[in-house]
Amino acid sequence: METAAAMEAAVDLTTDGLPSWLAPVEQASRTVRPQQLSRFLPPESGAGRQSAVLVLFGEGASGPELLLMERAGSLRSHPGQPSFPGGSLDPGDGDPTTTGPLRAALREAEEETGLDPRGVQLFGVLPRLYIPVSGFVVTPVLGWWRTPSPVGVVDPGETARVFTVPVADLTDPANRVTTLHPSGHRGPAFLVESALVWGFTAGVIDRILHFAGWERPWDRAKQVPLDWRA
Repeated sequence: METAAAMEAAVDLTTDGLPSWLAPVEQASRTVRPQQLSRFLPPESGAGRQSAVLVLFGEGASGPELLLMERAGSLRSHPGQPSFPGGSLDPGDGDPTTTGPLRAALREAEEETGLDPRGVQLFGVLPRLYIPVSGFVVTPVLGWWRTPSPVGVVDPGETARVFTVPVADLTDPANRVTTLHPSGHRGPAFLVESALVWGFTAGVIDRILHFAGWERPWDRAKQVPLDWRA
C-alpha cells in the first residue's frame, strides 16, 4: 500500500544540490556494469520477484553515513540479517523498468523505518542484481537524506532495529572481514554497530566503496564462518 508521504515524494532522479562527497557515488552509478557488482545477475528468462532497496546516504555526527535495518528473526526471507530498507514492488508502484523501483524503495523505507520520503532526494540507480536463495531481482536505488527525519522500528514483526553506520566505519580495515558460508561461498562483510553486515547488502556496500574510490586496503584473509542456517 502506498502511503501519502510516499505518493508526495519526488520519484525522479536529480543531482541538484548533492554534497560534493557523493559525486563519486553518483558517477559510479552511471558507469558501473552489472558484472562489476556481482556474479549473481537476473535470470535471462525474466523470472524472479521484482524488488528494490533504498541505499540512503545521510550526514551524521561522525560524517557521511548509511541507513540500515536488521530484519526480524521471524521473517521467511533472510531473517535476522542487517539490510537496506526495501522489498517487493507493488502494482501501484508503476513500471518496474522505470519509476517502479524508485517508488517501491521509498514506500518500503517508510513502512519499515518510519522515514519521511519527502526528505529523500533520489540521485541514482545501480544495475539490477539477483539473490538466488530468495529469487529476488533487486534494484538498488541511491538516495541523499537531504532533510533527515526520525526513524525507528515500525513493525517488530518485520524489523528488529533501525540504525545508521558511519561510512568511516565501513571503510575502516579493522571492521572488514570475509564471510565463509558452509556452501563454500565467500563474500565481503562488515563488523559495525554490533552487527555482522554480510550477503547482498555487504556486497553492494563493498562495490560502492570500491567504485567511489573510498575503499582502503584490508585483510581479506580474516574470515568469519557463517552458520549453516544463514
